Amino acid sequence: MSQHLEGQTAIITGGMRGIGLGIAKRLRQAGANIVIWDLNVDQWDASAAGFTPTLRQAVNVASLASVEAAFAEVVEQLGRVDILVNNAGINGPVVESWNYPVEAWDQVLAIDLTGVFYCCRTAIPHMRERQYGRIVNVASMAGKDGVQYISAYSAAKAGVIAFTKSAAKELAQDGVLLNCIAPAMVETGLMAEMTPEHIAASKAKIPMGRFLQIEEIANMVTWIAGPECSFTTGFVFDLSGGRATY
Repeated sequence: MSQHLEGQTAIITGGMRGIGLGIAKRLRQAGANIVIWDLNVDQWDASAAGFTPTLRQAVNVASLASVEAAFAEVVEQLGRVDILVNNAGINGPVVESWNYPVEAWDQVLAIDLTGVFYCCRTAIPHMRERQYGRIVNVASMAGKDGVQYISAYSAAKAGVIAFTKSAAKELAQDGVLLNCIAPAMVETGLMAEMTPEHIAASKAKIPMGRFLQIEEIANMVTWIAGPECSFTTGFVFDLSGGRATY
């Protein structure tokens, strides 16, 4: 397997499980030194994951102070950050927008959108100074389509897409590329937060007739995060099984 990320440092938020863990594993296979950010990083299972990260840090992406302190520690210990994958996120309740709990709305936006901003805001000056960086923000097809009953999640992911496009234009001549991915529904633990009806409706929208697999996301992110992706920034890479229409 190609070691095209040998010697690079990659931070993956929400990297303890699911999509984040899959991305971390694939980036490690490509040679990157892996830094895992998550709320709880104590229960790492090296045998199940297939690797041991260089660093594991307890980080709340919804807290700028937490993000800044962790990033400073990474730079102090490893000297550089080349790749940032903003994956941490929650789905929130599945409910009509007019009944959406205000506290849940605030929490979803804080983690899924403001967390992306905090991490980018912290990492970009370091990457600009080095004139190199790759940032991959995990959005969603929900951010393009707007999915019924998950209005906060849809709004947050739409915000991630727009933020990515905005920041990418600002950095276009600095060697720092920002892109995002828009997956359709993936088979992960997040499904536990969803109703069977919501899951069935999501699957019905996918022309391929199946859910996205974590490995498929990880493969795409590994290319976007590498040096071969050199003239694409501010773009949304779809992983939709044919669902995407724009």
